[in-house]
Amino acid sequence: MAKKAAVLALNPVNGAGLFQYLEAFYENGIGYRVFAVADTTEIATNSGIALRADDTVANLLGRAGEYDALVFACGDAVPVFSQNAEKQYNRDMLAVIAEFAEAGKIMAGHCAAALMYEMAGVSEGRRLAVHPLAKGAIVKGSATDSPSETDGNFYTAQTENSIPAMIGPLVEALKG
Repeated sequence: MAKKAAVLALNPVNGAGLFQYLEAFYENGIGYRVFAVADTTEIATNSGIALRADDTVANLLGRAGEYDALVFACGDAVPVFSQNAEKQYNRDMLAVIAEFAEAGKIMAGHCAAALMYEMAGVSEGRRLAVHPLAKGAIVKGSATDSPSETDGNFYTAQTENSIPAMIGPLVEALKG
């Protein structure tokens, strides 16, 4: 039986990355819900396309038991996060990441996902693919130069262009 994924979508989200996950999940019968890392379900891609998520990250807190995986769909994560680090939705996002990781759920994402895992305190000892500009910020995990990494239940890709290298193993884990 296929598993179910909670997808975190930043505002703005990288549409090319987000849609790779959603299409792969849809085509493989993997259930998912998209949670906006924002105060509202109304978000946009970083190219300006308006989207409506299923819910907000605040409503994902305490619900790790309902999902088998957490997917971090990056966008302009680093600059947007740094400008809004004090916002409740960013604190909620870090709490959700910690909750899912502590529950042993599949953790997947691209670009700055590894950086968010580091900030949430769940990257220790993990090999992680991360955007080259964020590589230096990974101190507890091990940032690699690989386009993608699978380390236990963590699936990471450097950028949206390297998601295809990671999506096959991720889909297989979610189908199993």
